[in-house]
Amino acid sequence: MKRGLRHSFVVLSCVVGTLVNAAEEPPTTAPTPAPATTAVSETLKPKGRLRLLGSDVPPGTRKKLIWTSGAAMEGFVSPVPVFVLNGKGQGPVLCLTAAVHGDELNGIEVTRRVLDDLDVEELNGAVIGVPIVNIQGFYRGARYLPDRRDLNRYFPGNPRGSAATRMAHSFFTEVVKHCSALIDLHTGSLNRTNLPQVRADLRLPQVSRMTKAFGATVVLHSVGERGSLRRAATDAGIPAVTFEMGEPMRVQSEQVEHGAKAVETLLYSLGMTKQRRYWGDPEPVYYASKWVRVDHGGILFSDVALGERVTEGELLGVVTDPISNQQHRIYAPTSGRVLGMALNQVVLPGFAAYRIGTATTPSKMSKQSAEEATEDSREDDEAAPTEELDSPPG
Repeated sequence: MKRGLRHSFVVLSCVVGTLVNAAEEPPTTAPTPAPATTAVSETLKPKGRLRLLGSDVPPGTRKKLIWTSGAAMEGFVSPVPVFVLNGKGQGPVLCLTAAVHGDELNGIEVTRRVLDDLDVEELNGAVIGVPIVNIQGFYRGARYLPDRRDLNRYFPGNPRGSAATRMAHSFFTEVVKHCSALIDLHTGSLNRTNLPQVRADLRLPQVSRMTKAFGATVVLHSVGERGSLRRAATDAGIPAVTFEMGEPMRVQSEQVEHGAKAVETLLYSLGMTKQRRYWGDPEPVYYASKWVRVDHGGILFSDVALGERVTEGELLGVVTDPISNQQHRIYAPTSGRVLGMALNQVVLPGFAAYRIGTATTPSKMSKQSAEEATEDSREDDEAAPTEELDSPPG
């Protein structure tokens, strides 16, 4: 290890309370500066004795555990792998969850890559990774649970409610409550794609600081849908963000590489790892976004690309009626950036085709109440099936 890097590691370790052996001679070369965002970890709960799912995970070990939400019937249990890496040094417990929707594959590969690259001998704190939360949906290539419910609308769950709320409660109490912070990995839904972006409630100081540690990644302010894993975690005092990237039912190399690099940048910023990742210019923060919906049915053909900056009145796409041959143009209602968009496909009137993010002032988010959940701020872009959420006990 170079002396400059060892010195940088000592600086990081002091911030997060990690004890290291600093008996070597002082370095003769200029030290690598500690990341400015190391302060993110200062308010995160440090790990203690790590015991979950009935197993102890000692420092310096890596374990594969199994979470099950209960058998649907005797012999038909769906085991969900939970990977726990408990580093030798002190630090927070960062949780990575993916495939809460069973058709979202990019997050699965991001989780695998991040876990595979970590060395528990050098890790400070711990990382809990669940690559496939909704394994029943994953096996079927489906977004939802077998009962057609969206698992990401039922957290923190109810042990005496529907199958979805019981599953959500089990996962939340047995896994999520062990986290100091959480990243929930998602993609666009229903033949839509998302620019790599962090969605977070920027009114919360811990969460806001966390969003600054993902490198050159777009940040979008969003309170989060009631019942979503992110919203339930933050309500429970666990800083959490949603990381969106790409489209469902595909593993996209470019999106996965960005996601893995962003998570590894956060790990470095938290003082949990020593490997620094380098980025280009920082991306802006978007405090508001708006879905542009089509007014006519037909086949959508887009004139803009994901991530493109558009001006008010600019042509976004055209919907062509395959029967009458009539064409209907779609224009940008405001200037901003295309953060999400539908793939070219058959659409019906009212279909959400383009999500335009606007880099307004932070005061914009003060108008968004904690209970707001409009269609333009949906965590997963479109509303889930219209079913009542099960009320929590008591």
